[in-house]
Amino acid sequence: MKRTDFAFDLPAELIAQAPLAERSGSRLLSVDGSSGECSHLLFTDLVNLVSSDDLLVFNNTRVLPARLYAQKQTGGRAEILVERLMPDGTALAHVRASKSPRDNTLLLLTPNPDSDVSDMAVRVIGRQGALFHLAPESGSFPEAMQQLGHMPLPPYIERADSAADRERYQTIYAKHDGAVAAPTAGLHFDQPLMNQLETQGVQRAEVTLHVGAGTFQPVRADEITDHVMHSEYIEVDQACCNAVAECRARGGRVIAVGTTAVRSLESVALRVPEGESLVPYSGDTDIFLTPGAQFRVVDAMITNFHLPESTLLMLVSAFAGVESIRAAYAAAIANRYRFFSYGDAMFLSKKESH
Repeated sequence: MKRTDFAFDLPAELIAQAPLAERSGSRLLSVDGSSGECSHLLFTDLVNLVSSDDLLVFNNTRVLPARLYAQKQTGGRAEILVERLMPDGTALAHVRASKSPRDNTLLLLTPNPDSDVSDMAVRVIGRQGALFHLAPESGSFPEAMQQLGHMPLPPYIERADSAADRERYQTIYAKHDGAVAAPTAGLHFDQPLMNQLETQGVQRAEVTLHVGAGTFQPVRADEITDHVMHSEYIEVDQACCNAVAECRARGGRVIAVGTTAVRSLESVALRVPEGESLVPYSGDTDIFLTPGAQFRVVDAMITNFHLPESTLLMLVSAFAGVESIRAAYAAAIANRYRFFSYGDAMFLSKKESH
């Protein structure tokens, strides 16, 4: 298929620039992947879409305040987006500057784009592809991000981050530091909703996928099969594998909360013969799920609305069917749903293959 098969026109005013007052106050578009039928619901109606036989799988990654501002020794300004913290205390990062910094360049960190330098600095020690390898001159990257970092709001949110984003651009169950973008389907869950699901007996499990900045990279290849997918770190433990097996045994559905949970579960499924139980795995995945892909674990998913021509739109189209997703997005636009990270959500059931 071609990249342009996943294009659509979105009025700019439908791109959510801020979260709603209540996490669970968003709308929910339920889409039957087999029939294409759409139902307009509220997110709190999720409790009527799931049963005690089902398993909800959440991504427990925690978003880092990974955007740092810096000044080069020459006086030029730079913006750093930490992509991955390394075990030795260094980091791989995207660096935007009028001129790319060379090896051994010192970047003096500042609290804001136009403010004076702090007493923290990082040094460029090399490159790994498009990423710069940076080492702290003093302190550590976690300290620098805690003191000077900004929440890495996506590029389509056209405002500076605020103090409120530290809490709202984060799921309430986030545990493991490492993401530079939120697993946004999970942003709709607040504690009262989690309590209600628990009272209903709905089972839950967790995976970890540290979302990288590559999630926002556009697909530039005309043929989507020519796109080179970015890698992200995942961790699926024995408890999650057991929970999936138990869900299968009782005839329930595995419901992924977000495309990141889908990618984690389906990546692990590729490591075992079809029909066998999942086994734990930690490491990188570059799985690219496009129309025609087989989904071996996930039966339904909760997801936000995705950018035109993006790998995530291709994933949901693979899952629920290209035509069903086209119709659903057209219905969402016509009904003025809010789009992208701080926007409304969808509940998708898998299109059955015949």
